[in-house]
Amino acid sequence: MTPARGDHDARRQEVSEAVWRVLSARGFEGLTLRAVAAEMGASTGLLTHYFPNKRALVAHALEELDRRSLARPRRTAPADGSPPPPAGLPRLRAALLDILPLDAPATAGNRIWVGSWDVALADPELAAAHAARYARSRDVLTEHVAEAQRLGELLDGVSAAQLAAGAQAFVLGLVVQVLFAPAEFPPARQEELLDAYLAGLQV
Repeated sequence: MTPARGDHDARRQEVSEAVWRVLSARGFEGLTLRAVAAEMGASTGLLTHYFPNKRALVAHALEELDRRSLARPRRTAPADGSPPPPAGLPRLRAALLDILPLDAPATAGNRIWVGSWDVALADPELAAAHAARYARSRDVLTEHVAEAQRLGELLDGVSAAQLAAGAQAFVLGLVVQVLFAPAEFPPARQEELLDAYLAGLQV
């Protein structure tokens, strides 16, 4: 008998939660069908209804990582309903701060993101999906940069897309440094470095 749609959706959510717990604890290297099944107290046979192989499991994990990253509270869209920072440079700064590992949840998320790079690079299709995710992030940053340029807050002799790509590259590089040497890059230092970078782009 085919399970009801609600039961199927509930089980899929249960599977996604188990995938996330394994990913958070063991990283992509430890993400296996057997590990997820053990986390659920289920058989690997059950999981094959959702993931026929390891690649399908990894692809789902990347999608779940992206979904959770987009859903977490952000300075550019406060969860408490308060207004976001003003458009232009303040909102660009907030968007870049949202990427940095400034607290424990953001640090955990960034560790998983960095761990996903090797997995994604090993598979052209997964790599393309990752590239699209970063491109979407650049598009958002480009909108903030363009508004800051319109307001006269940032240099206007360089395209907004180019400045956004540089800003994204800066914060992603800073993320890696923070993860490897957190004592050298506490939150206050991260903000100081970001502000110095943005100051170099101002008119």
